[in-house]
Amino acid sequence: MAEWANHGVALLPLGARFDAVRVPASRIHAAVGSDEPSVVAGTLGEWLHGPVIRDTRTGQGTYYVLVALDAEWAGAEDRLGAGTYLAVPCVGEQVSPVTYWVVRPFRRGGLCDTAHLAALLAVAGTVEREAGR
Repeated sequence: MAEWANHGVALLPLGARFDAVRVPASRIHAAVGSDEPSVVAGTLGEWLHGPVIRDTRTGQGTYYVLVALDAEWAGAEDRLGAGTYLAVPCVGEQVSPVTYWVVRPFRRGGLCDTAHLAALLAVAGTVEREAGR
């Protein structure tokens, strides 16, 4: 795809091959207990078993957890699907300093488990309540 070759990211339509759950960085960092990139990447890889993108163009940034089209999601975080485009980085060496893979796809069709995402965000909720946020 020319966009990947020219810019390192391409806008892909959601709702065709996968959807994404948009999670604020603060929630991910609360659940993981760190904002250190290697710690976040390792923890998300272990918990979610699938690809995660981070976009840091605003504030602390946002994580996009890629999920199957038929995966159920009842969480408070927005599920993005048909009618939405997502900036998806090229798999390989990081080109964009603002949109990049936190957890790279490891096999075709291997997407994140929404039950595991819900569990991870439940941890974030507990941490946030204990911290009085």
